[in-house]
Amino acid sequence: MKLLRYGTAGCEKPGILDADQNIRDLSGVIDDLSGENLWNSTLDELRSIDLATLPLVDGDPRIGPCVGAVGKFICIGLNYADHAAESGLPLPGEPLVFAKATTAICGPNDDVEIPRGSVKTDWEVELGVVIGTSAKYVTEQDALDHVAGYCVVNDVSERDFQLQRSGQWTKGKSHDTFGPVGPWLVTRNDVADPKNLSLYCAVNGTRHQDGCTDQLHFGVATIVSHLSQFMTLQPGDIIATGTPPGVGMGLKPPRYLKPGDVMELGVEGLGVQRQTLVSA
Repeated sequence: MKLLRYGTAGCEKPGILDADQNIRDLSGVIDDLSGENLWNSTLDELRSIDLATLPLVDGDPRIGPCVGAVGKFICIGLNYADHAAESGLPLPGEPLVFAKATTAICGPNDDVEIPRGSVKTDWEVELGVVIGTSAKYVTEQDALDHVAGYCVVNDVSERDFQLQRSGQWTKGKSHDTFGPVGPWLVTRNDVADPKNLSLYCAVNGTRHQDGCTDQLHFGVATIVSHLSQFMTLQPGDIIATGTPPGVGMGLKPPRYLKPGDVMELGVEGLGVQRQTLVSA
C-alpha cells in the first residue's frame, strides 16, 4: 500500500493511492497515519478495504509528511563508505546516531528554508524507515517485524552550523523544513528488498547523488536493532538511514543551495520529492 497525508499544513487527512494513482480518503476509517494506526493489525485491516468504496479526493491537494505526530526523528550518519570518504571521515564501527528536531518535518514538495546566516545549506537523499510497533531490545532477526514501511527523506543540512558551531550535529540538521518526508509511506510488505533500492538527488536538473541501498554500511535490520538497545522505538518514529555520495559539501569545488534552487529526489518505488529553496 501507498499511504499518504494530504491537505493544508497541520490539518492533513489520511489517504491511500488506488491502482490508478488516485488519492482515496481514509479519514472515515482512521483519524491519521500515526500511533496505533501504524500497527501491523491496522495495516492489515486497511489492506482488506475495497478502495473503490472510499471517497475520491478531487483536484491536486498539497501532500503532507506521510506520518503524523512523529515522536522521534533519528538519523544515521556516514552510512555509505563513499559519503564518509567525501566527508573526510572514517566509517564508524557501529551506527553513528544523531537526532533531527521533529519541527523540521514538512511535506515532500513544500518550500525549504535557507536559515538566516546560512552559508552551507546542503542536500541529502535518504531511505526513511517508519516504525510500526514498539521495539525495545529486539534482535536483527526480528527487527523488520517492527517496521511499518518506508519513505523518502531529505536530510537537509547546514554544514557550517553542523560542523563549526560546537556540540553535536543537531544544530545543522534541525531548521524548520529541513526534514521533507514522503510523499508516501509504502508498507513493508510492498517493498521487496529495502537493501536494493536506487536513490538519487538532482539540483536544478543536474543529478549529483545516484546510489543504491545495497551500499549501506549498516542495513535497516541492524539499525533498528541497534537503536532499540538504547531507546524504545515507538510507532511513527522515523529513521533516516544515511545518504550516498554526491552531497554539495563533497563536490569539487563545494556547491551549496541558494534561494530559487530546486531539489528533486527520490527512492525507487517510494516516490519523488521536489522542493524550492527560499530565504527564512
